[in-house]
Amino acid sequence: MSEKRLKCGLPQDEAELKKILTPEQYQIMVENGTERPFSNAYWDHKEDGIYVDAISGVPLFSSEDKFDSGTGWPSFTQAITPEVVIELPDYSHGMQRIEVRSRSSNSHLGHVFDDGPGATGKRFCINSASLKFIPKRAV
Repeated sequence: MSEKRLKCGLPQDEAELKKILTPEQYQIMVENGTERPFSNAYWDHKEDGIYVDAISGVPLFSSEDKFDSGTGWPSFTQAITPEVVIELPDYSHGMQRIEVRSRSSNSHLGHVFDDGPGATGKRFCINSASLKFIPKRAV
């Protein structure tokens, strides 16, 4: 097991982590991957509720802050509270971006851009595979 994995708050046993996550979730959340646009669970999801970390269950985003960015990924103007996410510089793929990670599991969620609507001007572009949805009626 890598030193990085021990520091990131994920289950220490790799086999347990792979039981919790699907292969796609593992590739995205642990290996910093990206899912295909327009073919993921929440890109066009409109139900009221909250989106939680697929590993820890910590609430990350609200449907009240979700908007259609036209990108094919779920997009939010802000996190439920700023403390639930970590923003880090990302220079991969020949680009300069800001990566968004879950503070509770230190897993990759997506990226944040400065081209969103409203007061924040932010667009949190998040992989559906990093999230689980909890409908408002269940809260």
